[in-house]
Amino acid sequence: MAKIDPDKLALEERVVRTNKCQKTTKGGRNMSWSALVVVGDGNGYVGTGLGKARAIPDAIRKGVEAAKKNLIQVPIVGGTIPHELFVTEGASEVMLKPASPGTGIVAGSSMRTILELAGVHDVLGKSLGSSNSTNIAWATMSALKQLKRVEDVARLRGTTVEELAPWMKKLEAGHGS
Repeated sequence: MAKIDPDKLALEERVVRTNKCQKTTKGGRNMSWSALVVVGDGNGYVGTGLGKARAIPDAIRKGVEAAKKNLIQVPIVGGTIPHELFVTEGASEVMLKPASPGTGIVAGSSMRTILELAGVHDVLGKSLGSSNSTNIAWATMSALKQLKRVEDVARLRGTTVEELAPWMKKLEAGHGS
């Protein structure tokens, strides 16, 4: 898979969560911050990153740099995802289902931010297991990486898109991609 160049995309940045970490030592308290950042162009490209630093602005900047390195392309069909997914990543479990047009993004936490910045308009999402927003973000990104296009599945199976999914032609004619 080819590396995606973040400089060629008009990326929007959103901070999902900041977390303060405090360590007490003999000389006093040492504070540091971590920031979970999501970047996306709203047109199929999204990435997440975690930045850690002594100050919030530095942590956010590092998070944005990390997110740009982790960009992936999400296949979107008619404003939704192509198929249902259930992914376990660490202690988090994430379920994503395609939804009919007009449903919107029915998901919470960091999952909603990732799907919005990816450009998905209609999807049903459920977070199970860990409620930690960082773990949910990693599980959601893992799920989006596993999405497959109908054309790719048809090619792997040695058949045509029309034979594999006859409903796709109607969907693409009604909504576009």
